[in-house]
Amino acid sequence: MAFRGREMMNKVLRKVGGKDLPTAIKGALKKAIPDRKVVMGRAQRGLFAGKHIQFGNQISEDGGNKSKRNWKPNVQEKRLFSYILDRHIRVKVTTHAIRCIDKAGGIDEYLLKTPYQKMDTEMGLFWKAKIEKKYEDLGNSDVVFFSPEDEEKFAQGFSDMKLSERDARKEFRRQLYSEFAKQKKAAEGKARVSYILATSDTAPGKLIANR
Repeated sequence: MAFRGREMMNKVLRKVGGKDLPTAIKGALKKAIPDRKVVMGRAQRGLFAGKHIQFGNQISEDGGNKSKRNWKPNVQEKRLFSYILDRHIRVKVTTHAIRCIDKAGGIDEYLLKTPYQKMDTEMGLFWKAKIEKKYEDLGNSDVVFFSPEDEEKFAQGFSDMKLSERDARKEFRRQLYSEFAKQKKAAEGKARVSYILATSDTAPGKLIANR
């Protein structure tokens, strides 16, 4: 199923948030997707990096007969970590796109460096616009720098917190294991009593002889 570029543009703007999207990013999106451009339907579900279905003929060796066939791209489902979004992105990518992402240095660098004209998939345009929007928001936000003394205090506080959590876990495990030991001893005592009672009922003469 193929769809028009205008429909893909509306979907991307609706997912990213067209009202809050900067005008520069919105203009680049509109230039990248002409209204009359027809895009392959499968491309809306991943990052293909320009690799799509190719059509051709399969020629037999003996008679040279031609039969129509197609070549589909090698698509893999991967989880890629985005440092800007601070989360994993589950996306279908081609092996060519994986090599491009590794060469760029990550999914964030690949999406930021690749122009909109080469992002011919709906998901690629969506993630590129979302990361650019987040990147611009981070650039406009105020950055606070701490002194080395404050950094040392923060590090010491984190280490103390970890030590207190570790001690609390040890104490909880010790109490838990002691409760298990008590329950085990009680169960063993009940088993012994039941065994003695069972043997005394089956062989009362033994108890009399022992007395």
